[in-house]
Amino acid sequence: MERTLSKEIPGLVGQKVKMCGWVDTIRAHGKIVFFDLRDRSGIAQAIFMLSKQEQDAEMNEMAKKLTPECAIEIEGLIKERPQGMENKKIETGGVEVQVEKIKLVGKAEILPFDIKDLNSGLPIVLDHRPLTLRNEKVKAVFKLQEEMIASFRRALSSLDFTEFQSPSIIPQASEGGSEVFHIDYFDYSAYLAQSPQFYKQILVGVFERVFTVNQAYRAEPSMTTRHLCEYTSLDAEMGCINSWEELMDTAELVTKNILTDMQKNRAKELAIFNPQISDLNVKFPRIKMREAQKIVLERTGRDNTKEPDLQPDDEKELCKYAKEKYGSDFIFITHYPTKKRPFYTFADPNDPEYTLSFDLLYNGLELISGGQRINDYQTLVENIKKWGNNPENFEFYLQAFKYGMPMEGGFAFGAERMIKQLLGLENIREATLFPRDMERIDQRLSILQGEKKKDKN
Repeated sequence: MERTLSKEIPGLVGQKVKMCGWVDTIRAHGKIVFFDLRDRSGIAQAIFMLSKQEQDAEMNEMAKKLTPECAIEIEGLIKERPQGMENKKIETGGVEVQVEKIKLVGKAEILPFDIKDLNSGLPIVLDHRPLTLRNEKVKAVFKLQEEMIASFRRALSSLDFTEFQSPSIIPQASEGGSEVFHIDYFDYSAYLAQSPQFYKQILVGVFERVFTVNQAYRAEPSMTTRHLCEYTSLDAEMGCINSWEELMDTAELVTKNILTDMQKNRAKELAIFNPQISDLNVKFPRIKMREAQKIVLERTGRDNTKEPDLQPDDEKELCKYAKEKYGSDFIFITHYPTKKRPFYTFADPNDPEYTLSFDLLYNGLELISGGQRINDYQTLVENIKKWGNNPENFEFYLQAFKYGMPMEGGFAFGAERMIKQLLGLENIREATLFPRDMERIDQRLSILQGEKKKDKN
């Protein structure tokens, strides 16, 4: 008998089926054992009648031993539920499985906590990640993240972008600075990529428009609610642009498409969190960074007008401002100082101390960073020197510009950050399947280090 999924059984009343999944909940009432079987498509209620017949003794014992999260196979007859006993909250709520055979295929130990309510703190949730990912609300986070990434791909593919896969091991730090992971590469030094920046620029010279979904690595020695050492970066780069503002237009289009697709295709998962999404017909406002700092000063009295970047509290205040004045959850901040942006960022011809760059803030947090890039070979070489680097270390990258590059630019945003802000999660680790930070690689590093010390002793 072929396996049947839970979502299929409403149309199979009167037929016998075979099903496989996990015991979600179990309730015993005298001679009747009720349990919910969970599979990838949903939940189905199953009923097993304990029998006094000797030939049914094995099945009776099997039913009595069922525990939450054990993996089972069942065979039975699909029947309509008695009138008044329907469950309208689930798709299969009008039917149930009258179980004839039960097979225990994966025993589950006693659960360390209630994974349905999951009221444990985040460290405990992450310590038990293989188990807590089965929670309905936690699963919904990653179904929404899946839709976000799929929508990102669809939107850019529809704009004639070519997808590529970028290397994770690179010969030099792509973003500069000290927040890089150094690795031993045979007898040489290498790094984990902070971004696919160099490769997407190189490929503009090949395909003109490219995008990639890649893991990126930042050796940030912090334990904030907004930073990770490894995250999923959604990157796009486009050549032959008419203006650097075309980059913001594209970033806005992609972002709106993502939110629209989530509402259309993942309404069930969104409803669990009930996020308040502003009118997507409203154009995202755009203001220069120095103007934004003045707005913050006027609204709060905090004077950060001489700072080279926005402070976290500034980002939150500017999003409040955008919501109040424009009815938007998003706001573009442009023209960041040249000295604080990577060497390849294009300076504003009318004010060279600032760049044709932007960040998109969403509900109080930077979501997207991007801007126009320098496409002139000689200017890039000079900038590499100004930033304290040796052009010889960038010869591979520079080839793309030495032999002709159109006016180009791009943007990137973190998948985890968008999900965190959309769903109102307190910590970015909640939006990460298997978080990496300075204290955790699956298990807490302090625990692993303690085990190593025991082994040595």
